[in-house]
Amino acid sequence: MKGTILITPRGYANFGQEAKKRLEALGYEVDINTTGRPLPREVFAAKAKEAAGIIVGVDECDGALLRQCGALKAIVKFGVGTDNIDLDTAEELGISVGRCVGSNSNSVAEYAVGLMFAAAKHIVSSTRDVKAGGWDKPTGYELEGKTVGIIGFGSIGKKVSKLCGGLGMKTLAFDLVEIPVETLLACHTRQCPLEVLLRESDFMTVHVPLTPQTEHLIAVEEFDKMKPNAILINTARGGIVHEKDLLDALKQRKIYAAAADVFTSEPPAAEEWIEELLQLENFILTAHIAARTREAEINTVKLSADIMIDLLENRR
Repeated sequence: MKGTILITPRGYANFGQEAKKRLEALGYEVDINTTGRPLPREVFAAKAKEAAGIIVGVDECDGALLRQCGALKAIVKFGVGTDNIDLDTAEELGISVGRCVGSNSNSVAEYAVGLMFAAAKHIVSSTRDVKAGGWDKPTGYELEGKTVGIIGFGSIGKKVSKLCGGLGMKTLAFDLVEIPVETLLACHTRQCPLEVLLRESDFMTVHVPLTPQTEHLIAVEEFDKMKPNAILINTARGGIVHEKDLLDALKQRKIYAAAADVFTSEPPAAEEWIEELLQLENFILTAHIAARTREAEINTVKLSADIMIDLLENRR
């Protein structure tokens, strides 16, 4: 055997048998997490120290752990965000890192637009009210004719733009890099500074990675620039939005509503201010499921195996 490939994402237990056979055919032993939940830290660490390759989901591949992984040659993120992988230490140790760009873009883009509908039309709060015996009828508003600001115009951001364009929405884009003119034209989108996007958008949706440059990209100063009818959507990473400032913005009605599929601590920590945020009628939080569709998981299983094979077999 060439070594063990540790696979922690739960999607592999459901859709990874063909990928497992491909890796085994190349001479690797494959260790798939079949528990249906994240591995305990001590279990993950023990397995990682013996692995030649890791296909990782949410598990922390910090520098201290990587330095103990003497056999490790490659890590592939089962998704896009690599904030749980110490990239500097990986580079120092010669560990290749890959990520599955685009495999779940459609799933996340659809979910982001779904959260726009949910927040604008009170779908979640009305459902909760009816199940509790109520029959209140809050007034929401429509998406057609509104402006959506897309923060991060990568694969997901472009798909959001096309979906929103189909709904008759105007689209603005902010990114940390210049977006090619042909891309903007194809998506009927205008690139603008973040300040302009915040001032002009009725909806804002976050699709940037969590980095030192984007941490708390949306905080009190940004909320002060938003329209009072604005709705903020975050399906990227929790730390990009300053969540205490979000609580204040929602309580003070600086913005209309917010919906997120991510949080800085997942699940949310048992802190008083977090409990207060979760109880707000104009805040929706779901359990990081935007990428959890059958189609996206099948795509990501195949692509992560392709990348792992390339890193281990073709780049030695």
